[in-house]
Amino acid sequence: MIQRAIISGGGTGGHIFPAVSIAEALRRRYPEIDILFIGAEGRMEMQRVPQAGFPIRGLKIRGLDRKRLWRNVGVVRDFLRALITARDIIREFKPQIVIGVGGYASAPTLKAAQSLGIPTLIQEQNSYAGVTNKFLARRADKICVAYPDMERFFPKDKIVLTGNPIRPAIEHLKAGRQEALEHFGLPLDTERVVVVVGGSLGARSINESIGSRLKEWADSGVALIWQTGVGFEEKAKELLAGYHFPVYSSAFIQRMDLAYTIADVVVSRAGASAISELCLLGKPTILVPSPNVAEDHQTKNALALSTRSAAILIPDKEAREELTPRAIALVKDATQCASLSEEIRKLALTSAADKIVDEVEVLLSSKKE
Repeated sequence: MIQRAIISGGGTGGHIFPAVSIAEALRRRYPEIDILFIGAEGRMEMQRVPQAGFPIRGLKIRGLDRKRLWRNVGVVRDFLRALITARDIIREFKPQIVIGVGGYASAPTLKAAQSLGIPTLIQEQNSYAGVTNKFLARRADKICVAYPDMERFFPKDKIVLTGNPIRPAIEHLKAGRQEALEHFGLPLDTERVVVVVGGSLGARSINESIGSRLKEWADSGVALIWQTGVGFEEKAKELLAGYHFPVYSSAFIQRMDLAYTIADVVVSRAGASAISELCLLGKPTILVPSPNVAEDHQTKNALALSTRSAAILIPDKEAREELTPRAIALVKDATQCASLSEEIRKLALTSAADKIVDEVEVLLSSKKE
């Protein structure tokens, strides 16, 4: 019986969505469980986690500055203070398990748990392990991964291949095409839809590729659902004012389940959570990896698909010129779409959140023996 658990991490939707999915899986299995999140002050999780119905405590912490190394004196100081705060929270809450999903807050939280002898489990979303999880791996009890061949980062005997937890609304699409088209204000006779998402914060190269080629979209006969991110939302509205074709544009798509329901092609960054969703749904996909992430892990995620003919990879620096024409050509090529759909489905790992809860149970049972 699991009565109390802490889940820590965040910074982006790619960390937060899996964390919430794990929490929901724990709650389904143990309805009376107390779950506490620990995040980083000022980051997305401090709003998104309470919206999902879970309490959260914040740590004052930031990531390493890889370009201006002298600034890391303050980063280390913040980490040590956060470690003390995390230890106090853990002592007060008394969790049976502490789960880390990556991101700034998970490092001091899991380090504190490990120093107090509390079992820890890491969930690594990417095909190239993040700095935080590599830092924590030596003393972690279990490491749940989404890609094979992760022994180059983690001790082999601790690794379990579970996949990435998917939001339940995405994993089990229930909406019909008509409901989805109506939600986005698209004509009910729409035949082809391209969904463009740049991640929770938007993506400049993707936005500029769409925004600078709107005449091609308007002439294509293809409907467009375009998530711009907050920074490009107003600019997108200005650009779209001069065109009349089936298009929905918003800073953030709240109902991604409906967007996926009608997506014939998806254009996306190559974050691990997004890729896991696309694999599960079998969507023909164009990936434009962000170049602004640690260890260029999005390119490595994308290569894990493109080298298996499961997705099309367009480098960020080429997106402004290539993305729009290739997306329009792909959505009109039924044969290539079918092939991409078939191959990407082969990489799907289902029920990941439940598998992670299984591993928590196994871990806690072994600690009692």
